[in-house]
Amino acid sequence: MRPDHLEPAGSSSSPTGDLEEALLSVDVLRAGRIIRESSAASTPISCIETLVVPVLEKIGKDWEEGRVALSQIYMSGRVCEDVIDTMLPAGSPDRMPHPKMAIAVLEDHHTLGKRIVLALLRAGGYEVTDYGSGVTVDGLVESTVRDLVEILLISTLMLPAALRAKEAIARIKEAMPETRVIVGGAPFRFDPDLWRESGADAVGHSASDTLAAVRAMTEAA
Repeated sequence: MRPDHLEPAGSSSSPTGDLEEALLSVDVLRAGRIIRESSAASTPISCIETLVVPVLEKIGKDWEEGRVALSQIYMSGRVCEDVIDTMLPAGSPDRMPHPKMAIAVLEDHHTLGKRIVLALLRAGGYEVTDYGSGVTVDGLVESTVRDLVEILLISTLMLPAALRAKEAIARIKEAMPETRVIVGGAPFRFDPDLWRESGADAVGHSASDTLAAVRAMTEAA
């Protein structure tokens, strides 16, 4: 088991190292200052792409390897999300509203994984519609088609929901073949082939995986 909190490895002299240390220590004021100073020296989007996202991706990978706690990756995403929201409020022309993205937990109400992914995506400057948890297949299909979603993220906790994702994805792609779908959750970690069988375009085994998949899809769009 991972501990509830791990101490940062030590001080560093680079902006990325400084921000990582501040986030892992949940030093909100210091993290905010580092991000704002970087933004002032360039642009908010440049700051996000060259500082915030790489640091969040590194923290995510460190969590996968047991070097940081789940609470730290979650709080890192939330702190960055809050700072970015003050720099790029919702609807800001400097945010990345395209491709149009949405996220949902299918037929379940365990939302921690979704909250972490959503925080990292929003901290990365993306606009993401949150469809919430306990979403049915019919509801997910209806919302995705109505909103013309281009990248849909589906989170599941239990195998039955993961199997139901196949139906949802098939119906969505029948209506909108260009929609890309990223799935994630325990069933897809246990069965490495399940995401392909579901018809998804990618799988995110962690928040950093998902962020990387979104970035790749966005760059390819």
